[in-house]
Amino acid sequence: MKHDVYVMPRVQSIREAFAEASSFLSRSGCNEPHRSAQLLLEHVLGLSGAAYYMALADAFPADVREAWEAGVTRRASGEPVQYIIGEQEFYGRAFEVTPDVLIPRPETELLVEAILRYAGELWPAAAPGAAAHQGSAADGAAQEGGAPATGAARPLTAVDIGAGSGAISVTLAAEAPAWAVCAGDISPAALAVAGRNAQRHGTAVDLRLGDLLEPFAGMETDILVSNPPYIPGGDIAGLQREVRDHEPRTALDGGADGLDPYRRMMEQLPLLPAPPRLIGFELGFGQAEQVAALLKAAGHWNEIITVDDLAGIPRHVLGLSR
Repeated sequence: MKHDVYVMPRVQSIREAFAEASSFLSRSGCNEPHRSAQLLLEHVLGLSGAAYYMALADAFPADVREAWEAGVTRRASGEPVQYIIGEQEFYGRAFEVTPDVLIPRPETELLVEAILRYAGELWPAAAPGAAAHQGSAADGAAQEGGAPATGAARPLTAVDIGAGSGAISVTLAAEAPAWAVCAGDISPAALAVAGRNAQRHGTAVDLRLGDLLEPFAGMETDILVSNPPYIPGGDIAGLQREVRDHEPRTALDGGADGLDPYRRMMEQLPLLPAPPRLIGFELGFGQAEQVAALLKAAGHWNEIITVDDLAGIPRHVLGLSR
């Protein structure tokens, strides 16, 4: 479908520019046209928060007109605003995003919250805010009745499968700096983005290239977390154009029923010395019961928890070995 090039009409103020672009994006079929226009405007003006709102009555600066028109044109074609401005906020931090990675969603923040919460229950000494020297998996196992540890204590180890932008792994490393956080992805380009985000937020994340659990074979893993591809392949054509035409298909396509990555991760668990005591998955609409059944069938976790998203849809399934 051909889309018109946006040419800003004669306007006097930044507020008028926002209104004109919002109307253009709405006519172009964009979702959230007002929010898109605001994010693009903040980006080209270099303003945000209160500074942006205070500037709305100011004259629109001529020197950013070309960038403004280009950004609005790209958004009208269906390109996600996050790829145009190059970032998305997640858990209160700005993350670089490119077309090589899935755009982080707000519901994934709930998965991070759940992992931090239940890790704090399983390993109290390693909870965020606890003294770093206390945060060892060995201590946690001894205190919580897990298998006795041998040798030197090691940090609590969390592995994120499907790193993408690093939203999950970098956030875990930032929120729980005593942990050893690792992340894997099959895309070298995605790992490069995750690496830049780890550096941007001053976190140490061990990034590895490979398929699902394979890069972590032999690694003692306490926490396994993943937001894998979960869209049934036949459903992708019906997704919003922003997702279907722009986000990486490898981060979307979960096979015929969307559950292939979950099954394969369960099959790959023997690659690890022992199953993780805490496992957490994000999943799609209507998949919670099936994913919970996979965890139950594996027999490693004696408590299975489902977490709803803000719309009340079961969005995450966790397994705990208490």
